[in-house]
Amino acid sequence: MAKKRLIVAITGATGAIYGIRTLEALRDSEGVETHLVMSRWAEKTISLETPYQPEQVMKMADYCYDVEDVGARIASGSFPVSGMVIVPCSMKTVAAVAHGYTDNLVARAADVILKERRRLILVARETPLNEIHLENLLKLTRAGAIIVPPVPAFYNRPQTIDDLVMHLVSRILDLLEIPNNYTRRWGELVEIKSEQGL
Repeated sequence: MAKKRLIVAITGATGAIYGIRTLEALRDSEGVETHLVMSRWAEKTISLETPYQPEQVMKMADYCYDVEDVGARIASGSFPVSGMVIVPCSMKTVAAVAHGYTDNLVARAADVILKERRRLILVARETPLNEIHLENLLKLTRAGAIIVPPVPAFYNRPQTIDDLVMHLVSRILDLLEIPNNYTRRWGELVEIKSEQGL
């Protein structure tokens, strides 16, 4: 059976760990092939925010591409992929994709995903959001993208920061139709509380 090809892009918004954990989860998923592209600011943010270096993150993917290489195979609709996730996604990248400004491989690959009507997930990271941000996000939603802000969930009783991160990663994998057990589901929590008499 052919592997499921997925593009993972990491941009310079804070929250680089979301991208790293997503890559790790996809690496550990059966039948998945990952194609990674990182912006220059993503590389800096990874070094600033996490114990990882960009070179270590690159090794988590099956294939890596230079962000300036707009001639890479993931920049063509003739290269079949199942979907793409930009995690985290800066507002600069949101603006570029929303307006078709494909000046680097992240924006170009996302543009191709939209034109081919494939699944595009943007983990858009900014707060507060101004009118321009909101209009760009709405434009992308109308174009078929799925906006997944990294909003923490507390119904699963997280104990660590990684619990919060992995809950979001689990939601991303759900949207990519990748089976996973990285977080406890709502129904499971209700059953546990019922068993405990809570």
